[in-house]
Amino acid sequence: MRWTRAAVAAALTITIAGCGAGPSDRPGVAVERPAVGDVAPTSVAPPPPPTAELPKSDLSWRDCTAATVDQLGLGPAPAGLILECAEYSTPIDYEGAVLGSFRAGALRARLDRTPNVAPVVLTSGTDRSSTATLAGMAVGGSALLAERPVVAVDRRGLGTSQAIDCLPTLVRRGLADNGQFGPEADAPIEAMTGYSQDGTIACRDFLQPYEGTFDAPHAADDIEQLRKQWQVQHIDLIGSGNGARVALSYARRFGDHLSRLILDSPEPIADAVTREDQRLQGAEAALSAFAQRCVGLGCSLGPDPRAAITALVTRAGEGGLGDISANALLTGITGFLGAPRADQSARVAELADALSAAGRGDRAALNTLIQRETAATASDGQFVNRCTDTQQPPTPVKAQELTTTWGQKYPVFGRSAAIALMECAAWPVASAPPLPEKLNLPVLVLSGVADPVVGNGGTSSVTGALGAAGATHATVAWQGWGHPVLTHSACAQRAVLGYLKDAKLPGDGTACPA
Repeated sequence: MRWTRAAVAAALTITIAGCGAGPSDRPGVAVERPAVGDVAPTSVAPPPPPTAELPKSDLSWRDCTAATVDQLGLGPAPAGLILECAEYSTPIDYEGAVLGSFRAGALRARLDRTPNVAPVVLTSGTDRSSTATLAGMAVGGSALLAERPVVAVDRRGLGTSQAIDCLPTLVRRGLADNGQFGPEADAPIEAMTGYSQDGTIACRDFLQPYEGTFDAPHAADDIEQLRKQWQVQHIDLIGSGNGARVALSYARRFGDHLSRLILDSPEPIADAVTREDQRLQGAEAALSAFAQRCVGLGCSLGPDPRAAITALVTRAGEGGLGDISANALLTGITGFLGAPRADQSARVAELADALSAAGRGDRAALNTLIQRETAATASDGQFVNRCTDTQQPPTPVKAQELTTTWGQKYPVFGRSAAIALMECAAWPVASAPPLPEKLNLPVLVLSGVADPVVGNGGTSSVTGALGAAGATHATVAWQGWGHPVLTHSACAQRAVLGYLKDAKLPGDGTACPA
């Protein structure tokens, strides 16, 4: 069931229902590099942080293993995997500016042998739903689940939360296609600006009076409400991608209740253009890694997969793939490059075969891929949340310049990315959420060298913010391609388990192989 205008008018209580795949199959051997920026030793070691506690009052979990993996298209669940769904009530606004509450959805993943210990909380923000991120990690196999249950909480309007249904159909399609098939197809920047205006008016009117409660601090409030529901003093928290922004908001507002904090592939703390430029670097690197693997397998894209994909994107932009736009094609490719994969060879062949078939005129497999990734990353809820989070969007003039600059610098993804920058052009620009001012907690930061969802530029901005707050930190760099690190790298999972156990950080600059 989706949010409808009638449902919103009837009550402010919103119902959320409960609900991707695994780590690299390469050997996981960590290599420690010389420490960078380590804190100078002192004569008195700081006291260890507290440990997370087992919930005293848990949610009413119900088994949803089969329903979740079927809905997300993840295939059969591995033996012993248990996925459980639940809901809990959380205030729309903790400050009391807007009265009412809604129902937040959560997914718990564990194995039949996982000990009954304190769970780890996960948020992946707006990249895709947190519950889908967790389900993908669980189905692909995770050393983490063998030791600790993990509970994912979706941001408002995403995933297992009741969907926001506020965009007019034509606006939703126009945004997804970068205006390629609309009446202003020859002026995509102007077309996207118009769609942004129409979408902003429709969604803010639909959501009022709580249109301003979809930012990262409110998402952090929802996690705090879960802690209160559990009646515990401390939780362990993982924030991946855009979810790192939520985790940092939680650390600022409720840092005394954190026992461990892990930031996995954090989104850069930057303006919209800088953040997108970092993402494009990661996307191009991931595509190059895919192409190299494709050649090694003798895939169906031929001896130069990158050239074949570039030609297909150009063809889509010219209308040569029917109703598949260039931006829709790239949405499918980006999502696929980021997705976990237990069997990398099979996954590489799957994408290559879908693309090569589309080049021959058979678009069925590619359409299925695009529909799945669009549903996961381009819902109305993501439009609202992403635009609420956007800082310093570019002017139409700047975006037009970037269609040329990025089109040359990033030949596959650049031009479409520049046009898509106008998606949130009309949304009111809010102040950046404040960062933690003081954080007495060691923090583990994971990064990937070829991340198609956020790039790897967020690492330095996040570690800088942590240092400014007085938090010790260490980074673990995964040499593979995909997003986030924890769903791909068994080596990184072991580093996380060690940190969760005793709060001791690995050597700063530790490297995990692809």
